Amino acid sequence: MHFGEHITIDGYGGDKEKLNNKELVLKCLSELPKLLGMHTLIDPVTVWAEPNGKKDPGGWSGFVIIAESHISVHTFPGRGFVSADVYTCQNGLDTKKVVSYFKDTFDLKDVEENFIIRGTRYPDRDLE
Repeated sequence: MHFGEHITIDGYGGDKEKLNNKELVLKCLSELPKLLGMHTLIDPVTVWAEPNGKKDPGGWSGFVIIAESHISVHTFPGRGFVSADVYTCQNGLDTKKVVSYFKDTFDLKDVEENFIIRGTRYPDRDLE
């Protein structure tokens, strides 16, 4: 038994307008938990991150806390790039659905994904 599952998604060649759309990022953070059978604990939050003059040309960062853990999204419209995390204590995360959702939402041309099993030694009982 393991505690949770975590997929990281790095998407390339995305639509600049969609990646620069605050409302679309909020929609992702509101819609994806429902599609995955998760339960939102707070309304999603997004903030504009200014360029840092190095590799970050600025973009939207957002997250939502779910009962099962969290989902985060970071867009980089100037680079056509998005970086997202879906972490859940549920087992059997539908990674194909998650990847497809981000590809379709931001018109990504290519996706790099990493799947991580978390808490492989998670205790099977409470501490006394």
